[in-house]
Amino acid sequence: MKKILTLVLSIILAISMTACGSSGTEVKEEKSAEAESTTEKTATTADSDTVYNIGICQLVQHEALDAATQGFKDALTEQLGDKVVFDEQNAAGDSATCATISNQFVSSNYDLILANATSALQAAASATDTIPVLGTSVTDYATALDIDDWTGVTGFNVSGTSDLAPLDQQAAMLQDLFPEARNVGILYCSAEPNSKYQSTTITGYLEEMGYTCTEYTFADSNDVASVTQTACSESDVIYIPTDNIAASCTEAINNVAEPAGVPIIAGEEGICKGCGIATLSISYYDIGYATGEMAYDILVNGSDISAMEVQYSPNVTYKYMADRAAQLGIEIPDNYTAIEAE
Repeated sequence: MKKILTLVLSIILAISMTACGSSGTEVKEEKSAEAESTTEKTATTADSDTVYNIGICQLVQHEALDAATQGFKDALTEQLGDKVVFDEQNAAGDSATCATISNQFVSSNYDLILANATSALQAAASATDTIPVLGTSVTDYATALDIDDWTGVTGFNVSGTSDLAPLDQQAAMLQDLFPEARNVGILYCSAEPNSKYQSTTITGYLEEMGYTCTEYTFADSNDVASVTQTACSESDVIYIPTDNIAASCTEAINNVAEPAGVPIIAGEEGICKGCGIATLSISYYDIGYATGEMAYDILVNGSDISAMEVQYSPNVTYKYMADRAAQLGIEIPDNYTAIEAE
């Protein structure tokens, strides 16, 4: 009888211990799951609370660059709302100021830098090799960053969008409008390497068409008028590439070219509006917007900027200034869109 009782008690004890062990395991599993859920919630909350600080260095204030900056800001604001903060700085056309601004952005450890125009890009790229730098309104990245064997990507912390319109088509446009011209003056700022690139490239196309091309370069805004005067006296038509200093001095250029009766073909719409007759232009707002989308991919989706291809505007538009064309008696083809005068 005692043996039977002992056996029964042993079985009850074993069942009790198993139950306790199972209960302990379930509690541990529940706590582990709860902790994992809490971690996920914390991570989600942290992501939603993240505020991205972006420095914007714009070389100079003029219509084209202003539009690119606005497009960039609009793209990010649409995606991030008040989770993005912009520190927008203007260098007033001075490359040294671009360097100072870029160094300030780096010291502030901003999440990303937008460099609007070539000098701003060069300054930002020199200031940091870790913070992502996106350029816009930059004509040729290989020239700006001194890259040989250009493949479309930089391979380091820089990418962005280009404002290059097809130079062969711009040369063809000049020929269509001025088939009888012989001497083409190319006017640009010597401090802009991308302007030199455009001048060299379009000269090749124009010389194949039978034109004689001469470069007329000014160092800064102080000698724009005098250089323009020389160009007008020696040229049948003038071509101005996408040049930021020229874009900020269109009034001074027009004050010389218009009385001289010398037409100007411009590399972009802002210059054309200020002093030109016609242009084959891109939308600077659109390339700025595309740059903002690239920034979102970098900041939020973790895209590798070093592998991001530089983007180009998919669309170009033939535009003209009706009043100047009429004043010079130039007939504009039907596929051109009139630029609205201010």
